Parts: sequence; C-alpha cells; structure tokens
Amino acid sequence: MVSHRVVPGFLIAVLLSPSAAHPASIKNRDDVDRKVTVIEGTSQKDHVLKPNAVLNGICEEGCLIRLGDSQDDPFELESSDVTSIEEGQLYDDGTGVPLESGSGEFDPGAGAQPSQPAPSP
Repeated sequence: MVSHRVVPGFLIAVLLSPSAAHPASIKNRDDVDRKVTVIEGTSQKDHVLKPNAVLNGICEEGCLIRLGDSQDDPFELESSDVTSIEEGQLYDDGTGVPLESGSGEFDPGAGAQPSQPAPSP
C-alpha cells in the first residue's frame, strides 16, 4: 500500500524533473500555409503548417528551425519553447517578441512587432 504522503511528493518530483519538460511547439497564426523545417542533430524534416495548425512534439533536446525556403541562419529552439508564426516571423509566445535567426536570442527592442531596418538619416 502506498502512503498518501509519498504520492504527492513523487508527482511533484516527476513534474519538476528535466525529463518531464514538454517538447517545443509552433503554431501558424497566419492565413496561409507555412513551411517549417526542423533540424534535430543530423535529422531534417519539412512540415507544412496550415493556418491555425500546431506542430507539437518537436525539439525534445533543442533544435534549429527554418521558415519557408530560407537559407538564412536558422532559429534556435529549446525544449518547452512555445512559439508561433505571425506575418512570416517566428515569435516567442511567452514574450510576444520575435526570435532573431541564428542567435536563439530574442530581439529586446522590438516589442511585439518584427524588427525593422533603421531609418535612413
């Protein structure tokens, strides 16, 4: 027989353990299909996300993401990142800030809008 005191502690430990982290996801918030390439290690897989579709269960240990047929530096995602595609840009849903390709870092000055080139003097 299992003690009631052991079960809650066990559940908390399981939920907080790194192995309990949820894989990353990407939601297409655009009105058009978007091609997403997921690169995990040596594996590369293309997905086509219909409008409002969600790609779940990716990047269990981190991965690279390319949108469309872009050959630019890919976006870096870690497991449990929740992202979305809006106007062809990849956004972190936790902050509403677009991801910068290649760095895996967020663009802190952009707010909820994609980065824009600096105006000419």
